[in-house]
Parts: sequence; C-alpha cells; structure tokens
Amino acid sequence: MIFWINDLLTALSLDNLVSYITFRALMAVLSSFLFGIIFGKKLINIIYQLNFRDKSREYGDISSENKSGTPTMGGLIIFISFLFSLLIWGKFDNFFLTVIIFASFWFTAIGFVDDYLKSINGSSDAGMSRSLKLLFQVLFGIILSILVLSPESSPFPDELLTKLFVPFFKNPVIDLSWFYYVFIVLVVIGISNSINFADGLDGLATIPVVFLSVVYAVFAYIIGNARIAAYLWYPYIEGSGELVIVLAALIGALAAFLWFNTFPAQIFMGDTGSLFLGGVIATSAILLKKEIIFLLAGGVFVVEFLTVFIQDYIGIKLFKRRIFYRAPIHHTFQFLGVAESKIVVRFWIIAAIFTLVSLISLKLR
Repeated sequence: MIFWINDLLTALSLDNLVSYITFRALMAVLSSFLFGIIFGKKLINIIYQLNFRDKSREYGDISSENKSGTPTMGGLIIFISFLFSLLIWGKFDNFFLTVIIFASFWFTAIGFVDDYLKSINGSSDAGMSRSLKLLFQVLFGIILSILVLSPESSPFPDELLTKLFVPFFKNPVIDLSWFYYVFIVLVVIGISNSINFADGLDGLATIPVVFLSVVYAVFAYIIGNARIAAYLWYPYIEGSGELVIVLAALIGALAAFLWFNTFPAQIFMGDTGSLFLGGVIATSAILLKKEIIFLLAGGVFVVEFLTVFIQDYIGIKLFKRRIFYRAPIHHTFQFLGVAESKIVVRFWIIAAIFTLVSLISLKLR
C-alpha cells in the first residue's frame, strides 16, 4: 500500500515524504494507535460476548477475584493494529519486515491457542503446557537462525555473520561460530518468556515494551543508515532501517491497548499479546545483532524472568522451599501489601532508567 500512497503524494508533489523513514515511522505510530482505539472497543465487546474471559490464578493471600471474568486475548488489539499500520506504511519486499511478520503470526498463534484452552477449560493453569510452548519457541528459533545465518538468505555481511556485539564495546567481542545457532534459540526463549512473565498487572508490561521498542528503533535507524552508522562506528546492515517502521507501529498499537488496559483494566492482553510482543522484540534484537542490549533495555523483564527461574528451579526443585514470597517478583510486592498501581508505575520508572542506560551505550564505547 505504501506504493499507492507514494503515487498519491506524487500527484500532490509530496512524493519525497515516503522516502523518509522518520515520516513513515511517525505515520505508523499514528495509524496503529488510531486503528487500535477505534477497533479496540468493538473487539472487547466481541471477546466478552464469546465468553473468552480471564480465569484468575490463586496466589494465596493475594486477592485477584475482582479481576476474574475480565475479557482476555486483548493482544489481538495490538496484533491487528500493528499489522494494519504495517500494511499501509511497510515495504513488504524487505527481508526484515517479512521476517517480523512471520514472527508476529507465529507467536500470536501460540498465545491465542493457550488463552483459548484456558478459557474453555475454566482455569489459568489449563492452557498449553509449558513444554509445548517451549517446543514451538525452539522451533521458531531454529527457523530464524537458519534464515539469518545461511549465506543465501542472511542480511548480515559475511564478516559479521556469527559475531557477537556487546554494549559499550565498538567491535565484536567474540565469534560464536556454530554456537550462534544455539544462541539465537536461547535469545528467543529468554526474551519471549521474560515478557510473558511480566504480564501480571494492569499495564505492567506495556510501557516497558514501549521503551524497549524505542531503544531498538534508535539502533535500527542508526544501523540502517550508512552515513550515521559510519559516524558512530556501527556496522551498516542494508535494509534494517525498515525495523524503525515495525517498532513504531508496535509503539502505537501498545498505546492503543494501554488506553483499555490501564487500572482497572477493561481487557487483558493474555498470552496472545505477551508472546506476540516477546516474539517481535526477540526477532528485532536478533535481526539488529543487538541481543545483549536486552539485558539493559529490558532490565525489568530480565529481573522478572530470573525471579521465576530462581524460585522454580533453585528454590523449589533444589532446596524444596521458596526464595521469594511469590514469583514473578511483582507478586511479591503485592503479597507485601503494595498497591497495584504503585507497583506498576515504579516498574515503569525503573524501565525508563534502564532505557536511558542502554541509550548511553550508543556513544560511551
């Protein structure tokens, strides 16, 4: 559709506008936001009528009964708004965009099936098994690793193909060789699950993902521009600038979803949304060769993931006791009596600080 828009603007002598990534990115934000606002309320009503509603999990002394029955699968608002915006402003002959589209459908499908099973079975613990979700994440990681590492399809120059970049270092720190295939799978699992774990309170995951998207959009803009990349000593990756449009569309869609998801939420994103977000962010990180920056920019999600891992695999399985009152860590604060809205805003503040630190790494190298 971008080509039709270009023809229209040409007739109006404004054809140069669509050649600017910044213009398309701003329009992508506005398009996904407006579509999400208009479409969101209707989708909430449809989901409610179909009885796809949240079945609250019990956390002992933490009361969640007042949220039971809230429509879920709200990730569809984000997903559809995101695709609508890309349909208008994206260039579908671009490798990066097509891979992201593939990832978005893959992870949304996993989350949708999981939410659907929970709904029809009447329990938050009766969805897709953790091992089956992990299997599909691994399978996607394998497909993605083949796409980005095979010389026939890879967008990376040969000299950078298996090199690992680390924040605050100008040059690659190590050549992972064949282990890069495994590394990509681990990145997909880690990022997609960490965002999934953080989706536990109204609006908790949304703003940190917006901050993450801003960070990766900045890197995409730099890496996709030969002149700026050379000035800042980053490797130029042709075509990667299209990820700016992808991430801009995601930011607008998240803003629209937050309109309905702020406390008290009218709808939850469910695994439909959290796995979609995790898949898109993980894929973007890999396509930009900025996987490690997630440890900084996504610090909130890393902490959430680590608390679940420590609780389940070190505390309960190894020592037969809890390390935290509850995991992920935001439920511990709930257990201690901190108000939900206060937890959410404080997590947003922490996410903003992580974002600033990660952007500092652009120059401090």
